[in-house]
Amino acid sequence: MGATYKNNIELTIFGESHGKAIGITIGNLPSGIQIDLDEVSRDMKRRAPGQNKMSTARKEADQVEILSGLQDGITTGAPLTGVIYNSDQHSKDYSLLKTNMRPGHSDYPAYIKYKGFNDVRGGGHFSGRITAPIVFAGNIAKQILKQKCIFVGAHILSIGNVKDERFPYNVDETLLSSLSQKQYPTIKEDVFEKMEETILKAKENLDSVGGKVECVALHVPAGVGEPFFDSLESHLSSLMFSIPAVKSVSFGDGESIDEMFGSEANDCYYYDEEGNVRTSTNHNGGITGGITNGMPVSCTVTFKPTPSIAKKQKTINIETKENVELKIKGRHDPCIVQRAVVVVEAMMALDRKSTRLNSSHEWISRMPSSA
Repeated sequence: MGATYKNNIELTIFGESHGKAIGITIGNLPSGIQIDLDEVSRDMKRRAPGQNKMSTARKEADQVEILSGLQDGITTGAPLTGVIYNSDQHSKDYSLLKTNMRPGHSDYPAYIKYKGFNDVRGGGHFSGRITAPIVFAGNIAKQILKQKCIFVGAHILSIGNVKDERFPYNVDETLLSSLSQKQYPTIKEDVFEKMEETILKAKENLDSVGGKVECVALHVPAGVGEPFFDSLESHLSSLMFSIPAVKSVSFGDGESIDEMFGSEANDCYYYDEEGNVRTSTNHNGGITGGITNGMPVSCTVTFKPTPSIAKKQKTINIETKENVELKIKGRHDPCIVQRAVVVVEAMMALDRKSTRLNSSHEWISRMPSSA
């Protein structure tokens, strides 16, 4: 299974949802960087399961044990490996799923690709649980970026048909910091109450619901990216689509920009009082021609409803080759959006183009070839 991302850094995730452990190895981190492990723990808690009625009942501490690459809280330059041990698996709940394919899940294509040997317990390597080590790596990236005055943050844009307001075009780090302190980050203070009602109603009906997360990176300088195949959108989209259940990624007002006239969609340039080039709007999400223009880089990530639901559905039995009905047992999230906010932030921070200063001042540099 492909589980390695290679660019200025190398990320290799490993483990399965009901295995002994999950984790990640981060290669090509520079040495000498101080890492605040309390800050890592705060992000891990934002994603952790079992905290309320709106998430799976599975309880995991999601504490990261660092095996290498960090000494006295400072990176050594060696590959940094973090492990998260699983402790609350109910594997017997998945006994039927070796042969009964869950609609909307990876079961059937994985069965074909891996000839039936893939681990279906909890979704195996396809599980959203594997995003926990990504959050660990993403927090390290966010700490490095913060030292370069680049800030990454996100909020719940929608759940079902309940919508928050979008980031203002002049979003600042104060707003991002405020959102990161909230268990359910929304810009409008009272909107999550309605989102919660939507989630709990779906759960009551043995169903699930999806939604959107909006994410920004602030102070990324103009000139980052390339046209065509190496565009910034290409790289960010690749990472965002690596998150389980993501079905669309757009930038700026990408989901509605087709309804505008050119005179409306264009972000007009001006010099501010300090002589900096700015735009009066940010419909293009800080990227034009595949290259940053100095405005906040913004993207919207859409999550489909959780496919594992308790409502009876039609499917197939791959062993008997019969059409059957399936009622899925086990512990599943009625909505993953509120837990995915920090995962989206992590992917934004880990992108090798959106968060580097320029080709000669990358926020993460390669180890010397002699190392």
